Amino acid sequence: MESDLIKINDWLKPLSWLYGLGVGVRNALFDLGILSSQSYDIPIINVGNITVGGTGKTPHVEYLIRILSKQYRTAVLSRGYKRRTKGYILASTDSTTDQIGDEPWLIKQKFPDVYVAVDGNRRRGINRLCNDAETKDVEVILLDDAYQHRYVRPGINMLLVDYHRMITDDWLLPAGRLREPVSSKKRADMVIVTKCPPDIRPMGFRVIQRALELKPHQRLFFSTLHYAPLCGVFSEKEKLIENLRSEGQHVLLLTGIGNPEQMEQDLRRYADNVTHLSFPDHHYFTAKDIRHINEVFQQIPSPRMIITTEKDVTRLISLEGLSEEVRQQAYVLPIKIEIMRKENTIFNEKITGYVLKNSRNSILAKRKNASTS
Repeated sequence: MESDLIKINDWLKPLSWLYGLGVGVRNALFDLGILSSQSYDIPIINVGNITVGGTGKTPHVEYLIRILSKQYRTAVLSRGYKRRTKGYILASTDSTTDQIGDEPWLIKQKFPDVYVAVDGNRRRGINRLCNDAETKDVEVILLDDAYQHRYVRPGINMLLVDYHRMITDDWLLPAGRLREPVSSKKRADMVIVTKCPPDIRPMGFRVIQRALELKPHQRLFFSTLHYAPLCGVFSEKEKLIENLRSEGQHVLLLTGIGNPEQMEQDLRRYADNVTHLSFPDHHYFTAKDIRHINEVFQQIPSPRMIITTEKDVTRLISLEGLSEEVRQQAYVLPIKIEIMRKENTIFNEKITGYVLKNSRNSILAKRKNASTS
């Protein structure tokens, strides 16, 4: 059911009005041109949201990388949330999560040939990627979580909306989880409703489409999560998630992500006994946390295992103090997204068509032809 994870704090609604006033003034300054947005002679695709917490940005960025990196020199630019450094950093496969943040680290490990950079100043980051000697051959830039960063005008502004936290039913911070009013969806070129149940019916699609009230030029897509086989965090072992119930597994779900409720709900479809140990988003685990993880795991009946997310693994693999049994029974659950309603070809062609039309070579050719004329 849509919006089944939304909780509104009614007593905070007066503060939401004040917050909304500030956001509205800022957006008005951009809309009126008092604050300026910069365009670039390179294809730029932004993947973002208007809510606090996870809507599946990283899996969707990875999906775009898989589409584009075979043909184009692709770069990902993130602010590197909760990293312990400042300024512009171009990631290498030896970079740490402390240096670049967990999500950029994960992307760089999965796609070592893709440029991954972090910078809170997106304009500076784009300029560095386009002009530095080591990255100036970049052909397309993916912005991770820059929907509110209006100083850059992307060629495609992609807004992600969580199926279980529909923006049309939510409230602005702090009463709800919205970072901007629902009307801010007007800036999107594409809207993707993420984390949809795989068995959603046609009527469900139509209800969401009517609720969002998008403009004719805005394209709506739906995506769902696909869970790959479980992989050992500290070993080469693999396990099918479909076998957990038949094996009688007792699962400790360990998360430090924005909206872990959906993952817990999904996991309970495959296992009867799930204990959820949840930490804040992008949490850095302390020695006290490690002891707590060991203790909770020991209290769970056998056969037992730990399942965690790809993002949490980035902070777990370097930790000391995990018990040997925890290390042996810790698994990561990889996820990929699938575009629903058999529209993956349409989606892919819109992305690749935009990049082809706006590539540097195409732009230079147009200018040359115009000059010749």
